[in-house]
Amino acid sequence: MAPPGRSASLSPPLQQFYIPEEQSEYLLSHGDARKLKDWVALCTTQLLQMGYADIEMIGKGAYGFVFSGRLPRQGQQSQDNSKSRRDAGHVFKFTRITLPRHLHDRLEDEAFLLKQVNHPRVPRLIAFHHAGSQPMLVMERAPGLNLEEISLNQGPLPPRLILRIADQLADILRHLRREAGDGQRPLVHGDIKPSNLVFDHDDETIALIDWGSSVFAQLDANHQHLATNVMELMSDDLQHTNARLGDVYFIGEEQLNGGLSSPRFDEQGAAATLYALASGQSCRFGHLAIPATSLGLPVEFARMLDGMLAPDPALRQRAGDYFLREMPRIGRTVMVDLPTPAPTQRVPIWTRQARRDIDTVVYSSRKSFLRQQGVADTLSEIDDVQLDRYYKDFMHNMGDTEKAFLAAVSRLGRYPVEGGLAVRWDVDGVYVDTSLNLHDPDLKTAFISAVNNMVYLAQAIYRQGIFKSCLFNARDTLHIERDRPDEPFVPPSGMRLPYQVSTAPEVEDRSRVHSYFEDGPDPEEFLVLPPVIMKALEALNDIHHTGMIIFEALPHHLKIHSQYHLLDPSREDDFRHRLDEILGAVDRITGLGVSGFMKMPYKDARFFPYIERLPERYYPRNPRQPSTTG
Repeated sequence: MAPPGRSASLSPPLQQFYIPEEQSEYLLSHGDARKLKDWVALCTTQLLQMGYADIEMIGKGAYGFVFSGRLPRQGQQSQDNSKSRRDAGHVFKFTRITLPRHLHDRLEDEAFLLKQVNHPRVPRLIAFHHAGSQPMLVMERAPGLNLEEISLNQGPLPPRLILRIADQLADILRHLRREAGDGQRPLVHGDIKPSNLVFDHDDETIALIDWGSSVFAQLDANHQHLATNVMELMSDDLQHTNARLGDVYFIGEEQLNGGLSSPRFDEQGAAATLYALASGQSCRFGHLAIPATSLGLPVEFARMLDGMLAPDPALRQRAGDYFLREMPRIGRTVMVDLPTPAPTQRVPIWTRQARRDIDTVVYSSRKSFLRQQGVADTLSEIDDVQLDRYYKDFMHNMGDTEKAFLAAVSRLGRYPVEGGLAVRWDVDGVYVDTSLNLHDPDLKTAFISAVNNMVYLAQAIYRQGIFKSCLFNARDTLHIERDRPDEPFVPPSGMRLPYQVSTAPEVEDRSRVHSYFEDGPDPEEFLVLPPVIMKALEALNDIHHTGMIIFEALPHHLKIHSQYHLLDPSREDDFRHRLDEILGAVDRITGLGVSGFMKMPYKDARFFPYIERLPERYYPRNPRQPSTTG
């Protein structure tokens, strides 16, 4: 049950089996975790020496790290000054020190381009300089939380708020599109997405941040080359894009496939962002199965948004023009936040308050059947960290709905949840087995919405196959390291596989017990476990429990991810013995790759028929009569 690993004799090197936005430090090797902590401490020390206080790391990505801090005098100004009270301090952006020089130079490019932007919804550049040999970008910090965090906490945002955000986004895009009097070309942000929009609850305003993918446009909105004179037009490289990739979950096809940079890129990012926020998803890809017209938005706005996301480029362009032209009028629509009933659980979800911290990681397997056969590989020549990390090895050659389904499963991992799920597509419909334990009751409504979206997307995928996913706590991962690839992995003395025990035995119906070996060997799995471990797993399979175990063997590092819950306390001694047998035999593991096994407490599949797309549902023409659709 694993995505593609690769044996030691193959190239490129083994890929991670999860698609993390931010890799948990609990999945790093001991050496890498120490390097990360040392580097964070160094950055913090440098900022303290510059006079900043309240320093914390607030984000990290493929290229760098972001810290926040404030000058002490900012917090000591008069409380009567409302501007001071709302001052959120500064943001400091560092590139990863291990990156090549040309990627460090991109931070200076970002500073230059950000300096060109003068808009109240864009935090301004403070400075760019070097802290030792490390380049650093200093910006204003926008007050509030980014919209991805808000979406994860709340689920789909109310239609009134979507329109307010859309109006402000359109205003920013109109500002970036204008050509300055000195002949300066329009700016393309290139990475508009919910996590790059900071939302201030006090006045419901947004701020567009992270200009690391920004460039000057090569084409105007009508796809005409931009140049101030004939000589410049002749000397420009009209075949090669200057565009940077942005987040592959939100950028449009032209930007993803290396088209010349254009203001249309940001229209696509804005449309994807508004759609994701309105639907409670973390990508643009679900619009065919869950269209904007099904999200309770005003009918004009919903149809415009569907047009901006449409496969037809001409329709996308007309809808984008309409968005920029008409949004000031649409934004003045008087709306109220209608009462929304709690979503109905389409599959079982158990909620309990966590007694410990949860760092959820999603492990998904058996994805090969989701790929489309015979699709040309248009991305093979694009060399980009984010493309390799998030997309090329995981989602490329899938249809949009299949991509949205995988992204929906990944979104579940943004919550403190443990468990697993199995989705089986058959001739008559879709069967979904789940064992999902959410460890924060306050997030239940948003989590139910995320799970329901996953089921809707599964219903709109027409092919036969099975998909499995485990959600485990990275803090429980065991790490075993070796100096050379030809040495065995030797667990340190005292290492044990963790597990929990039910206080009383749960009723066991042998006819409904789920097996480790329910679907046979995973065709996408490359790590072959030694017979002694397989024998212990077979014995473990006969003890009533739920959970999973995954072995991830890298050249110098073995990770054992597990999440076990014993449902029969009377068998604890035997259960513990089998786990010890497994751990005691890891020195016999050879080769590289991933191998995993999942066991749910029961076979309790919920059946869902296939669908083309969700039906239309609009914001009511008269909000005082919620049953009236637009």
